[in-house]
Amino acid sequence: MAMAIPLVLLLAFLVVPSKTDEIFDVRQHLSTVTRYSVAKDVAANDYVASTIPDGCTAIHLNLVARHGTRSPTKNRMRELDNLANHLEVLLRDVKAEAEKGNISLQKIPAWLWGWQSPWKGRQKGGELTSKGEDELYNLAVRIRERFPNLFDEEYHQDTFVIKATQVPRTSASAVAFGIGLFNGRGSLGAGKLCAFSVTSESRASDILLSFFNCCENYKEFRKNQEPVVEKLKEPILDEITSALVSRYQLNFTRQDTASLWFLCKQIALLEWTDDLEVFILKGYGKSINYLMGVPLLQDIVQSMEQAIKSKEEYLIPGTYEKARLRFAHAETVVPFSCLLGLFLEGSEFEQIQREQPLELPPKPPQKRNWKGSIMAPFAANNMLVLHSCPDNNSSKYFVQVLHNEVPVPMPGCDNKDFCPFEVFKERIVNPPLKHDFYSICSAKLEGQGPKPVTGTLTQLFSGLFWQDGETQKNKVEL
Repeated sequence: MAMAIPLVLLLAFLVVPSKTDEIFDVRQHLSTVTRYSVAKDVAANDYVASTIPDGCTAIHLNLVARHGTRSPTKNRMRELDNLANHLEVLLRDVKAEAEKGNISLQKIPAWLWGWQSPWKGRQKGGELTSKGEDELYNLAVRIRERFPNLFDEEYHQDTFVIKATQVPRTSASAVAFGIGLFNGRGSLGAGKLCAFSVTSESRASDILLSFFNCCENYKEFRKNQEPVVEKLKEPILDEITSALVSRYQLNFTRQDTASLWFLCKQIALLEWTDDLEVFILKGYGKSINYLMGVPLLQDIVQSMEQAIKSKEEYLIPGTYEKARLRFAHAETVVPFSCLLGLFLEGSEFEQIQREQPLELPPKPPQKRNWKGSIMAPFAANNMLVLHSCPDNNSSKYFVQVLHNEVPVPMPGCDNKDFCPFEVFKERIVNPPLKHDFYSICSAKLEGQGPKPVTGTLTQLFSGLFWQDGETQKNKVEL
């Protein structure tokens, strides 16, 4: 990936405002392809986590995690090969003009000559990388150290339930996690590894972890909205393309800029366009995006209720489930985070309770809670840890929510991360559970099916990019 660094600089110097008092860390602005080690603990945490009261012990853990860092997909690798081919043509043309004395080649960075995609010649893609394996393995090690009483007994498939989607990188992530979690607990090899089970449902029927593939209304909504989203991104891509052409005298196209962005993934405005896409197609932009995740939420609550029942009945260790561990995709983690009401501001929680779409995330340099690099980096995870607090007078059981291992406030629980179980059920779980997956996904919503949101979004973007009074304010600083 070393050859990608100059392309980062190409766009960085063009688009990122020069501020000597502000350090721009490229690694933190890769939207949903951010590395977990960079994303963890990056969220603006003026929030002070709850102190777990003395006498409280963790009795059950639910994990919903994204797969770790993967290689680009075949389509993306093909796109970068096309970029390299087009760069070759552009450079040949500009060299011809220079030989006629019309232009100078001094503005052309030397590294552009002969640049090739780092994945040139690769025929397969999308697999979990060694870095992705490390992310999940180390996540498991930290979880075991953090909750030793949950993982202090021998592995059994009914005690530690591990599920993944039928996509190889998620099952590979589950395996890497399991190796870290059960390391030293078995009898295999010098590391005393143990064999463990990872189960998957068919992609066509996996409404727990692959609901985005099973929900017909959502697929129709996404099909309708993808052209709208691409249209919304065009002003930014065109503006940056124009800047590239002006500076380097190379006739870059909008697609060239988009390909460069995929390779670089670092400029604040372009990151924002990716975040808008995640918001509209996976997040709070439409209630169907997260309501189709209700089977997963219901499954989690039922596992907690069963854990409480086991505790109340004084079942002996090894006879009841202690953790339910799931490995899926950004399309799973983002909607589930929305169901919990995470990364909201002000009165937005009340809006989603009424199933109203939220305003789009504000444009940089304004701050925003909604960032793909924080919500859904590679190996992103939500943990819901059920605690038994027998000495508490108000409630005997509490739920703590951690996002990427960091406690996060829940608006439905008065912005606390440690919430009485009954309050968690009443305010966060029950409102969306009034819906049924098949009624959400099979019947035509509002009698017409999902409608494009073009009108509202176009008005908003008109204000951002094209109104006379705002044009200069919102232009990219070069």
